[in-house]
Formats: sequence, structure tokens, C-alpha cells
Amino acid sequence: MPLIIPDTLPASDTLQQENIFIMNHARASRQDIRPLKIVIVNLMPTKVDTETQLARVLANSPLQVELTLVAMASHNSKHASREHMKTFYKSIDEIKEEYFDGMILTGAPIEQIPFEEVDYWSELCEIFEFANTHVYSNMFICWGAQAALYYYYGIQKHQLQEKVFGVFEHKVTRPHNPLVRGFDEIFYAPHSRHTEVSLEELKKHEELRILAASPETGAHIVSTENGRQIFILGHQEYDKDTLAQEYFRDVNKGLPIEPPKNYFRNDDPEDEILFRWRGHASLLFSNWLNYYLYQATPYNLDDLRDGKEDAWREAFVSDF
Repeated sequence: MPLIIPDTLPASDTLQQENIFIMNHARASRQDIRPLKIVIVNLMPTKVDTETQLARVLANSPLQVELTLVAMASHNSKHASREHMKTFYKSIDEIKEEYFDGMILTGAPIEQIPFEEVDYWSELCEIFEFANTHVYSNMFICWGAQAALYYYYGIQKHQLQEKVFGVFEHKVTRPHNPLVRGFDEIFYAPHSRHTEVSLEELKKHEELRILAASPETGAHIVSTENGRQIFILGHQEYDKDTLAQEYFRDVNKGLPIEPPKNYFRNDDPEDEILFRWRGHASLLFSNWLNYYLYQATPYNLDDLRDGKEDAWREAFVSDF
């Protein structure tokens, strides 16, 4: 089944050119299937790029997925046009009465700012509360994961002496968890951040499970036992050239930056990019859609409001 997005969303043309199956609302309405409702809270300044990256990995599934895009009302986006934001984005106030199968909260290039000093922190806290009551399973990415771990568990982020920048090997630590089903024991994932969350602090919380980690990057995939909260500390969704764009952007600005590790062949920026995380990116998001949304979410999303999802959750956990 395809991803359902508006015909006029820029990602639509890009994905169709890549032979990725997408569907407009008119065609989807003729199918007797309830699509999975997913809200993407896009905190990245490069809105269109991030929309496309996430749409690409969500579309690689046999399930029908309908996206709702949300941006911060308390923050003005400088890199996306006002028309684009007005046409495709909603605020949390506009969806606060709706219920969703899943939510993805992206990263943001603000990791060196204390959480409470982020200009939209108060609004983001509202979204965290909304996620608890109106969404079945939530996926938080990079800074979004750090912010969620801080909000829900009081886990602080810590400044790194050197930026984690590149593509790194990770080891699956809980191979029987549905989220990493089908993963190779060792897989690759991109990272680009100046802060980290301590493995030792994560381990102090019995409700959290570390599913994949690396000696170089620390924890990468963390989840609660029931999959209602999933934290991705890297960027499995990144395109092939995302790190290259970031690297050459900083080079052209005259900023001090080392080439991303294990990314260019021979670590040479003039050589080709080694694109070796796409398969596991597709698998990660497909597993989330299947095992934590399609298999676990009540057919009637109003059951989330009525608290009837508990029976679904218990049945799901007992199956795995």
C-alpha cells in the first residue's frame, strides 16, 4: 500500500521520479482500508528535505499511510516559504482533538542550547503531552529524542568534545525486539551531533530498552518495552548526500569541520559516497509501521481517548 500525500507537496514529484508508490486522497478514499494516521512534527529548518526523507522511508511499506505535517506556531521558519507552511502545515492547536496511530518528532540543529532556552520549548512540551494521550506510538529522532528523554525521564544531554559526524557501525543488542526484526547483527547509520545521551543514564531506567548501540556513538535505538516511545539518536532517514551537503556548507562558510567519518570512500571528500544505511532505514520504519502501529493500534482511534487501547497493548506485548 502507498503513502498518501497531497499532489502538490514537493515530495510528491521527487518520490514519483524515484518510482516510489504514492497515492492522492481521492484515490485512497475509494479503497476500503483505514490508512495509518501519522503526524510528523518537523523541527528541521530544511522542511522540504526532511518531509521527503521521511516520506521516502514511510512509503516503502505494504501499508497505507496518511501524513499530517505539524510545525511550531511559536517559531518562524526561515528556510521554507510562507506559502509552503500555510498550505501543508498545521499547528498543534489545529489537531489537538484528533487521534493518531503514530507520531514522528524530528531533530533540530539546536542541540547546544539548553532545552528550556529553546524558543518553542513550552509548545514542544504541549506536544509531548499530546503524544501521551492522542498517539499510540511515538518516534523521536536525534535532538527530538534527546528532548523527549529529558522531558519524560529527566535524562540530560552532554556536550561532546568532538562532533559525532559520519556513518558508524552499530550492534543490535536485543535482536528479538520487533523493531529490529530482520536487522543484520551489525548495521550502519549516519550521525551528526555535538551532544550525547549517556548509556549509563539510560540503563538506570528499567522501562527503557537499548536496542542498538555503538562504541563511537553510544546508544542509537532505544525503546520502551511496549513500543509506545521510540528514540532514534542518529539519522537513519538521511539521504545519500545529506552529510555531504552539511560538510560542504560548513567548508564554504570557512567553518572548522572534518570530513564525515566512514562516509566518503577512503574518507576523501573528492571520492564517492558509500551509501550503506538505506536498507536498514527502510526496515526500521517498516517494522515500526507494521509491529507497533498496524498490528497494535486499535482500528477505531477513538479507543485511545476512551482508554480501550490497553487490551490491544496487552495482546501485542504477549505476542512478542
